[in-house]
Amino acid sequence: MGNLGATEILLILFVILIFFGAKKIPELAQGLGKGIREFKKATREIEDDTSDTSKKIDDKSPTAQK
Repeated sequence: MGNLGATEILLILFVILIFFGAKKIPELAQGLGKGIREFKKATREIEDDTSDTSKKIDDKSPTAQK
């Protein structure tokens, strides 16, 4: 049910081309790229924050001080 073949992808791209027009597609792709980039950046920041917090907790634990 979740598998898309080449025909389905081409049909989707054709509908997008008709719906938005050839001039709007680069703008949409650029906006999508910026959104994905921001999402990855936010994900990386959250991972860094959680790893920093876990390191601080590990440093304060009694087993680490022995």
